[in-house]
Amino acid sequence: MKTNGMIPKTMKALIAYAPMDFRYEDCPVPEISEDDILIKSFGCGICAGDTKSWRGASMFWGDETHPAWLKAPVRCGHEFCGEVVMIGDRAAENFGLTLGDWCVPEQAIPCGKCRYCLDGERWLCEVHNLYGFQGGITDGGMAEYVKIDGRSIVHKVPKSVGVKGGCMIEPVSCAAHTVERAGITLRDVVVIGGMGPIGLMKMQLAKLKNPKMVIAIDGKPNRLALAEKLGADLVIDYTKEDCVAKVKELTGGYGCDVYIENSGSPQSVLNGLEMLKKHGRMVEFGVFLEKTPVDWSIIGDKKELTILGSHISGTEGYDIAIDAIANKKVNVEDVVTHLIPLKDWQSAYEMAERGDESAKIVLVP
Repeated sequence: MKTNGMIPKTMKALIAYAPMDFRYEDCPVPEISEDDILIKSFGCGICAGDTKSWRGASMFWGDETHPAWLKAPVRCGHEFCGEVVMIGDRAAENFGLTLGDWCVPEQAIPCGKCRYCLDGERWLCEVHNLYGFQGGITDGGMAEYVKIDGRSIVHKVPKSVGVKGGCMIEPVSCAAHTVERAGITLRDVVVIGGMGPIGLMKMQLAKLKNPKMVIAIDGKPNRLALAEKLGADLVIDYTKEDCVAKVKELTGGYGCDVYIENSGSPQSVLNGLEMLKKHGRMVEFGVFLEKTPVDWSIIGDKKELTILGSHISGTEGYDIAIDAIANKKVNVEDVVTHLIPLKDWQSAYEMAERGDESAKIVLVP
C-alpha cells in the first residue's frame, strides 16, 4: 500500500437518504484494499440524473412496477475526477497508476460474470452498480475522497485537462457513445433536442462527423447562444417557433435524418418522431420523470423509423472523451459555467434544474 501520508479519518460528503432528503455531512474517509485506489476529488458535476434522483424519480427509488435501483444512504455523484492519494500494490500494477496521478473510473463497475460483461458490453452489466447510486458499493464523487473499486475500469487523465476538463470526462463519454450510436454520415441533417451540458457536447461531437447540418433545439436563450457559439449550424427556440415545421421547411418537407433526444421531455420525443424523415434514426438518451405516450404507428406503418437507445459511455466513450478534451477537439471550458462549493449543493441543484443561468455546474469539495 502506497500513501502520501496525509489522509484524514473523516471528510465532508453529500449523502442521499431518501427523495428530497440529501444531506451535506461528515462521514468516514473510505478504507481501501490492495486492489483499490483512493482519490482526492477535485470536483463533481451535477447531472440531470442527480437532480431527478433528489426529486424522487421512480427509476432511482422504485415504484409499483419497478424495484428501487438506488441503494441509500449513498454518497452522490458520478461526474468526478481526482488525484491518487493512496493505492494498493495490486491496483498500482493493474491500473498502471502511482501517487499523484490523475484518474477517472468508468461509471459502471462491471461484475465480470453476467452475459453482457462476458460479451464485452460492460456498460450494460446486469448487476449495474454505478458510482453515486449504490451505498457501500459505489459511493460517489460529491465528497472529499472517493474509493475506486478494484473491479473498475480506470483511465489515467492528463493533468493538462484541468478541473473543468476532468469533471467533464464522464459527460463527454456519454455524448461520444450516443453520437457513435447515431451513425452520422456526411449527408445527414442532425437535430439535437436539449442543449444541456451533454447536449452541447453531442452537438460538438456531431459536428466532428461533418454532416450536412447540425441543428440545436432548446427553450433557454442562454443555452441556445452557447450552442451557436460552439458551432451549431442553426439554433431553434421551441418556445418561439414551431421546431417541427422549421426542420421540415429546411429539408424540403422530408424531415431530418437523425434526431438525438437528451432532455427527458415527453414533448421532445414527440417532436423528434414528427420531424424525422421516413427511414430516419432516433437516439434516445434522456432521463425521464414521467411516461411518454407515443403513437407507435409513426415508428412502423408511417415512417419505418430506426429507434436506438444510448446508455452511458459504451466501451469507446472514455477514450474518445479524454482525447477530445485533452486535444481541445471540444470546448468544455465554456460549458462548465459554475464552480460551486459542495456545501452549497442545494442552491446548485436548483440552479441546474432551472438551467436559465447555467450549463454545467461542478461542485467543489
